[in-house]
Amino acid sequence: MNRTIKIASGALIVGVALIWLGVWRTSPSTLLSEVELPNTWTGQTLERDGVSVALNVRPLAEDGVLREGEFADVQFRVTDQASGQPLAGVAPGAWLDPETIAADQAQGRKQSCKSRVGVFLKSSIGARPLLDLNSYFLLVMNRDASVSVVDPSVSVGGITSTMARIDIKQPPMDWVTPRDNKRVFISMPTAGEVAVIDSEQFKLLDSVTAGSNPVRVALQPDERLLWVGNNAQSAAQSGVTVIDTHSLKTLKHLATGGGHHEIAFSKDSRFAFVTNRDDGTLSIIDIASLTLSKQLKTGSRPLSVVYSPLSGAAYVADGKDGTVTVVDAANQSVRRVIKMKQGLGPMGFSADGRFGIVLNTLENQASVIDAANDSLIHELDVSAEPYQVVFTKAYAYVRGLASPKVTMINLSSLGEGRMPISQGFEAGPQAPRLAGDLPLASSLAVSRDDNAVFVVNPVDNTTYFYAEGMNAPMSGYPNRGQVARAALVIDRSLREVEPGLYSARIKLPPAGRFDVAFLLNQPNIIHCFSTVVEANPSIEQHAGVPTVEFLLGKSTAAPGPYVVRFRIVQGKQKVERSGVKDVQVRYFLAPTSRPQHVAALDVGNGVYEAPVTLDRKGAWYLHVRAASLGANFGDQTFASVRVTPDDAH
Repeated sequence: MNRTIKIASGALIVGVALIWLGVWRTSPSTLLSEVELPNTWTGQTLERDGVSVALNVRPLAEDGVLREGEFADVQFRVTDQASGQPLAGVAPGAWLDPETIAADQAQGRKQSCKSRVGVFLKSSIGARPLLDLNSYFLLVMNRDASVSVVDPSVSVGGITSTMARIDIKQPPMDWVTPRDNKRVFISMPTAGEVAVIDSEQFKLLDSVTAGSNPVRVALQPDERLLWVGNNAQSAAQSGVTVIDTHSLKTLKHLATGGGHHEIAFSKDSRFAFVTNRDDGTLSIIDIASLTLSKQLKTGSRPLSVVYSPLSGAAYVADGKDGTVTVVDAANQSVRRVIKMKQGLGPMGFSADGRFGIVLNTLENQASVIDAANDSLIHELDVSAEPYQVVFTKAYAYVRGLASPKVTMINLSSLGEGRMPISQGFEAGPQAPRLAGDLPLASSLAVSRDDNAVFVVNPVDNTTYFYAEGMNAPMSGYPNRGQVARAALVIDRSLREVEPGLYSARIKLPPAGRFDVAFLLNQPNIIHCFSTVVEANPSIEQHAGVPTVEFLLGKSTAAPGPYVVRFRIVQGKQKVERSGVKDVQVRYFLAPTSRPQHVAALDVGNGVYEAPVTLDRKGAWYLHVRAASLGANFGDQTFASVRVTPDDAH
């Protein structure tokens, strides 16, 4: 049985947790072989069942002290006990939570730790760890000027937890995130800017001037520069704007030609390739000097450009001429022109750079190019009017405008003289084109495990989760209150930074003693390490994330009007926060009602009131949001009120 903890969806987490808890047993030999060794990193190394696990909570502070409010790297080094060789690809799980002395004393340290990990795996919103080092989040691009943050692993009565809404200046068009997922850059054409989102705290960090009508955004491979395509009317403003990703300063604008611009880069970040649709050209830019190196004619209507590191060339698809022009990056000249059919558009390459897939909207086909010899090897029927393609390790996923079906092309079946294998699944009831006004950002988002995808259907406003090997999507996440257009996965899980070394960067919580729970699948190992976070004298006592204290009095109520009362306090001294203008209450009836929102009124001494209507029997859940304080609906504090028909409350 494969009891992987690579979390792919909320449904998977609960299923895995129940399977794992049902079959895991501690054998006497396991207990006898466990050894907690003296200090190697933070003084804690576990040896069990032939595996050695060493924990290091490494502060970024120069004095080497774990101090509240500062950053640290939580690292696990997993090795073979006998040989000392690193164990790569084992995908451990980890959580950080305040120590539980009472539970440890009542159940025993090992059983207490096992029980807590079991609860964490279930992802109940009322019993979440302080920090989850296995988590990932889904950003959903909305039609209006906002982005929704969804935690796919948490649900209340079947309702997916929408953690936050991030407001930006103007409606978004395209987005991109670095490999560490700590920021997201979002183009806003009507604002002439790029919004920068802090995806660790899920808040708007800045908005950067990005030229006239910024549309496409792309990060060069070394992620030092952000490139923005300017679809401006005037020749002087049409081209690309270059932004430094560290300083968030606009470095330069280069006029490359008229029309829409697609952007690709050489693997070494030496050259940028920019298409100019109306001029029928490809601009090659020297990145070191930010100067135009060469301008090549690549057809009448170049619509996409992709670089293959395998062949060292850029591939430009022309929709009008029906050609793919291969441009050698080394000598900056046309190496070959591959003749196809009119209607070519978006193009992408598999991760290894071997197979390029060009979509043909007119023919409802996907053409496959082998970069080994720059030849056309397959033409495959796909979902009607294909317009987007993304890749996992095993498949290419093709989205069609005129069909709800997503076509999957098996990459291992491609090759000269071979018979390609394709299949598909329905992502919602209707075709995306019925929604209209779609952005450039993809409605397909690859999961963090590279074996599943999220698919946004903009018509029914739902994001579907599909895992490879299934016949249909496993679950769907409605975007309540917003209109979904695209999706992006933000990975917060432990990353294997070198063979056998798994690391995650965290912001240290308020001072105290904490357990660092660790889980490994093969062999089954579960253990709670300990760590201590010191107080930070430089942090004022009232600072910190605000907390909500509900003042409900009774947990039951009669159907009808109900007043929610709560207090907002901050810091260890619980300083009352009055005068906050944007406090809201979200409430809904579990499991199926649509969440409703109401503004809360400040009544003094940090206390707020919000009138709600609990008009049906059942359990109503209450969440508080104050965006100006950084407190969102997804925070751990919530309350519930059970509405019953009788008068005895």
